Amino acid sequence: MSFKIAFIGAGSLVFARTLFTDIMSVPELRTAEIAFTDINEDNLEKTRALCQRDLDANGIPVTIQATTDRREAFKDARYIVNCVRVGGLEAFEIDIEIPLKYGVDQCVGDTLCTGGIMYGQRVIAAMLDFCKDIREVAEPGAIMLNYSNPNAMATWACNKYGKVKTIGLCHGEIHGEMQIAEVLGIPREELDITCAGINHQTWYISVKHKGEELLDQILPGFEAHEKFSEEEKVRIDILKRFGYYSTESNGHLSEYVAWYRKRPDEIKDWINLDSWINGETGGYLRVTREERNWFETDYPKILAEEPKKLDGSERGKEHCSYIIESLETGRKYRGHFNIMNEGCITNLPYESVVEVPCYVDGNGISVPKVGDLPMGCAAVCSQSIWVQKLAVEAAVHGDVRLLKQAALMDPLTGAVCNPTEIWQMIDEMLVAQEKWLPQYQEGIADAKENLSKGNLIPTREGYQGAVRIKEKTVEEVAAEHEKRKITV
Repeated sequence: MSFKIAFIGAGSLVFARTLFTDIMSVPELRTAEIAFTDINEDNLEKTRALCQRDLDANGIPVTIQATTDRREAFKDARYIVNCVRVGGLEAFEIDIEIPLKYGVDQCVGDTLCTGGIMYGQRVIAAMLDFCKDIREVAEPGAIMLNYSNPNAMATWACNKYGKVKTIGLCHGEIHGEMQIAEVLGIPREELDITCAGINHQTWYISVKHKGEELLDQILPGFEAHEKFSEEEKVRIDILKRFGYYSTESNGHLSEYVAWYRKRPDEIKDWINLDSWINGETGGYLRVTREERNWFETDYPKILAEEPKKLDGSERGKEHCSYIIESLETGRKYRGHFNIMNEGCITNLPYESVVEVPCYVDGNGISVPKVGDLPMGCAAVCSQSIWVQKLAVEAAVHGDVRLLKQAALMDPLTGAVCNPTEIWQMIDEMLVAQEKWLPQYQEGIADAKENLSKGNLIPTREGYQGAVRIKEKTVEEVAAEHEKRKITV
């Protein structure tokens, strides 16, 4: 097989290397041409060196092309795997810290809520540039496999405005499936599970074992589970009230709806601090910062570790490699992907991005019709879709009014802030993120003028949120990595 796979954002060592390991674990894909590209030349070279060492150790005659010129990487590519984080940690910190001053307490801030909306403005501006390059230099009909968040917004913009077939990929639904299997006491491979909804707000609408529907056993199973009953309080409460379990983690889900993070003194009742993903204020930012610091000091140790095995034994569950394998070999694969709705879920907007079961083989990606979601689940998703639509159109057109309306309509932001506070907060975020928002030049000039007038609404400067954990040192993070290796 002669074709090319390009990775953009390849300087993200752990994730890019994981996806690369998955792809190279498929014998038929080992003749593909591979290109890595990133704007950070140092991180790009570190990832290339590790992945090339893995190839050499496994006797696979592939040489990775690494370049900071993305057009060169995209040239003649059939698949573009996107995992960029536009603005990196600097912008991520703004996404979390400025909203905190206004009382918007996020755990992650990368999909919805104020942080996710602003992240969307940055990533859409960049990804539309990627799409232009893909249209001009990649193989005709090239597919982008998108892992960047906010996944639904980015996938929507690339399909509608970028004119590149883009499939959004996420692993949230896979983790939830494993939880359901555990609480039911049935091996995952014996369950037939159907998920449908939107990214990070997808619902397990059917869980069957040997043809028997087991949905009514899920709530008792989670309530009786010693670990999940403590870690998944938001998800279990949603399950009680809506009748269906949601794919996303406790921390993620808590910031997509209006009910669990709007009163600081109540947030602690809904989260668990055993892991950041259970709802800690700024938890993902803390862990990302810790891992960045550890990586920069411990890279020589990583380089000294045993190379990855590319015999299939270390292949993970991420959808990317399975999609490419199916399209190239004809082997069938079923997974849940983010695609343009176009009538798949009949009670969600026709123009939106939904996450639904899809089938892949040599003929392409097939999307069966799901029909209606349960009404309550559809209502939750519909509110988020309108936030996404406003945010996408704002990002594409540089429309500040639409951007502020997206924040106003966001469930948690609207539950915490009044309209005047939201207008000021977005002005502040536009100014702080100016270098990543080329489409907002005029709007940023207006925002600067607004902020310079004085008489601003007082904010809680220095507020750290309801439940913040102290950042770990490099030594502490290194010790945790060593412990995980020993445990495995």
